[in-house]
Amino acid sequence: MNGQVTAPGKIILFGEHAVVYGKPAIAIPVSGMRASAWSESSKEGLTINALDIGQKFKLKDSNNQFSVLAQSVLAKTNFNEPNLTINLSSKLPQGSGMGSSAATATAVCRALSKHLGVDLEANEISELVFDAEKIVHGTPSGIDNTVIAYEMPVYFIKGKKPKTFEPGREFFLIIGDTGIEASTKKTVSKVRKNWQKEPGLMDGYFDEIERITENGKKAIENGDSKMVGEMMDENHDLLNSIGVSHEELDKLIDIAKDAGALGAKLTGGGGGGNMVALAETKSEQKKIYKAITEAGYRAYQTSFGEE
Repeated sequence: MNGQVTAPGKIILFGEHAVVYGKPAIAIPVSGMRASAWSESSKEGLTINALDIGQKFKLKDSNNQFSVLAQSVLAKTNFNEPNLTINLSSKLPQGSGMGSSAATATAVCRALSKHLGVDLEANEISELVFDAEKIVHGTPSGIDNTVIAYEMPVYFIKGKKPKTFEPGREFFLIIGDTGIEASTKKTVSKVRKNWQKEPGLMDGYFDEIERITENGKKAIENGDSKMVGEMMDENHDLLNSIGVSHEELDKLIDIAKDAGALGAKLTGGGGGGNMVALAETKSEQKKIYKAITEAGYRAYQTSFGEE
């Protein structure tokens, strides 16, 4: 058995929905929740064993991202198919906007290149994962593979190359799960309808979100957690205004704020799904996590920035 490799999940911290209309967004790696892969030798060729879904993929399969990715890694490194099983497992809930698909693909990419003794750079891994996701998901934004391969915050505008940037300190986050499966497609089309009805009003909201995202980026770089928290609150109010929050999300946000969060907002598509709260310190983070779980919700603690 070969040593384990991992890749983090991601969440959007600022700018969701507005990003569809050409505004910037910021995504961050979720270091506390990861996908892992480890390899062991096998008798016949390469198999990717996705333990969480109980499925095995062979190298020849062309309809799943893992096989496509493995084919690309072998082509790029000029290796023949190894006799290898790559086991894959993930702590990231699927379909929750946390980059589960890109994280598992990145872990597979790292495990295979490690076995081959090839050291791929973050940008190479990011591109390989992006190409594999393209085949399977049509038009991914490029945000997930970039955040996850570099394990750094990413500033992103649709159609442009995502840019990584350095946080000025460690930021402590709590992710709270409403337990409500939300369809991003649905919330995106709801926003589209509102925008078609009242383009002037909605563009005004998107401009405000853009200002918040820019200020949020500066605050992250300056290590100013109070400012980041304020921007999160403002961003959430605007997401409420464009109609993508949910009473359970607002309830979670109230719980987090009452427990001392510096700021809290929905993350991702909205309409259910997850919210994210910011704590000043590790012990504050614990307190907020406890308040959310004691209220009967699932929560996760994570951080980004300097370890």
